[in-house]
Amino acid sequence: MSNDRAPHSPEGDLRVMISGGGTGGHIFPAIAIANAVRERDAAARFLFVGAEGKMEMDKVPAAGYAIEGLPIRGFQRGSIVKNLALPWRVLRSMMKARRLVRTFEPHVAVGVGGYASGPLLAAAQRMQVPTLIQEQNSFPGRTNIYLSKRVDRICVAYDGMDRFFPKEKLLLTGNPVRQEMVRLQGKRPRGMEHFGLVEGKPVLFITGGSLGARGVNRGIEAALKDFQAAGLQVIWQTGTPYLKQAQEAVARLNYSDCKVHEFVARMDYAYAVADLVVARAGAISVSELCLVQKPAILVPLPTAAEDHQTHNARALTDRGAAVLVKDADAVQDLGRVVLELINDKDALERLHLAIATMGVQNAAEVIRLGRSRGTKASPRE
Repeated sequence: MSNDRAPHSPEGDLRVMISGGGTGGHIFPAIAIANAVRERDAAARFLFVGAEGKMEMDKVPAAGYAIEGLPIRGFQRGSIVKNLALPWRVLRSMMKARRLVRTFEPHVAVGVGGYASGPLLAAAQRMQVPTLIQEQNSFPGRTNIYLSKRVDRICVAYDGMDRFFPKEKLLLTGNPVRQEMVRLQGKRPRGMEHFGLVEGKPVLFITGGSLGARGVNRGIEAALKDFQAAGLQVIWQTGTPYLKQAQEAVARLNYSDCKVHEFVARMDYAYAVADLVVARAGAISVSELCLVQKPAILVPLPTAAEDHQTHNARALTDRGAAVLVKDADAVQDLGRVVLELINDKDALERLHLAIATMGVQNAAEVIRLGRSRGTKASPRE
């Protein structure tokens, strides 16, 4: 047996390494996968591997899991000096990844995207540990495209991903989401009370994530007077940077039916009461919308890598399951599109029926973690 091979024993608890992060779109699916495995096997052990200084180093421990950080980071555009140490960071990350794999002895290694996935899965593959990647977007990131050549399984959220990955490795699972966020049955009355809303008036929910969405927020602010005149109740998650400006705009109009929040912790309540949702087109947001089956207007982030948010949005809009408004057009068009939709019950129903066909339930449970527990991979040539 090669010295580079991680020792696998069929005895003992299932051990899973999960790598990646950088954004909530990578971190929360990773946590959802771990939660689903733990529900089936309470004795399973997990080790997350992230990038030092990134948000996973806080979010993963908060979810109750151990994490190790690698010194890896991406290429810094426009700065030669900042990239001088990049080769050394990659080498150090590879060395630490190999050490972690050898010490933890995983039965499977899972990559969810982000800087840390590359070194960890490369080390696991070299040591003949079964590997799996989970691609959240309809247009994959470069790391996952590179890793796909040697992984055992590729779990995807959209049809047609054989354009990018080997078809024989693909498994259509949907995206793992936090199940408590999409279980809405019986929650509408509590949601209405939670947000201070009343029955009989339409409810619009705007979400741009914890950092907010400037284009979306500017479009909503421009339309506030029209929303007020139309009798809309609004839950407006602004994110931190736009909070004060939104509060001032609502106060000037004395728009008591517009509830401004820096961050909405009870997304399930917001989804439960919403007649229409305005959101970015991040992979997890889109997956949640499909599962809660809510009519939606998507405003893709134009600066997202490989413009993946536009690709995510198109996967729905091309099937009549959502409406797309470009970020650059939000100030001019977003309010008008909201009012046209929210007052058209037939259009809302068509969107609801179309998006309901696109959700994949229990994606985290569907994802097959490599091979059977304790099974060794065949030695690679």
